[in-house]
Amino acid sequence: MFAWQFAKSLYAADAHGWTRFASMQNHLNLLYREEEREMLPLCAAEGIGVIPWSPMARGRLTRDWSEATKRSETDEFGRTLYGASEEADRKVVERVAGIASARGVSRAQVALAWVLSKPVVTAPIIGASKPQHLTDALAAVSLKLSAEEIAALEEPYVPRKIAGFS
Repeated sequence: MFAWQFAKSLYAADAHGWTRFASMQNHLNLLYREEEREMLPLCAAEGIGVIPWSPMARGRLTRDWSEATKRSETDEFGRTLYGASEEADRKVVERVAGIASARGVSRAQVALAWVLSKPVVTAPIIGASKPQHLTDALAAVSLKLSAEEIAALEEPYVPRKIAGFS
C-alpha cells in the first residue's frame, strides 16, 4: 500500500468514528528500504506500529551472495523482490557478513538488529522455521549497531521500484 492510500484510510476512520489502524505490516530490510521514504514517517507521525515482513530478505542477507538454496532456486515471488540492483545488493550482503564476523554474531542477528534500529519498528516478522531462527531473533534484540555500522550497511543501497504489492 502506498503511504497516500494509508493516509486516506486513517482519514476515513477518523471522519466516520471508526477504529483506526494500529499497525502497518510492510516490506522492509537492508535490500528493500523504500518504506523509509514515506510510510515509516507517516506511521511515526500517526502513532502506528510497524511490523515488517521479510526482514532478512528471504534469507539473502544470511548467506554468501553466491550460495544457492532450494528456496532461492524455486522462489518466483522472491525473484520479483530482490536482484534488481544486483551489484548493490551483493555489497550490502557482504557488509552484513563483515559486521557479523567482526562482532562474532550471525548475519541474521545483524540484519534483524538493523531493522530493530528503526525507532518506528515494533517487531519484525521473522518467519522462524528452525530453532536457530528464534535464537537469532532473541539475540538481535540485544545487539545494538553503532552509527558507523548502520551507515556502512546502508551506504551501498540503490533505490528501486516499489515491490511486494500492487
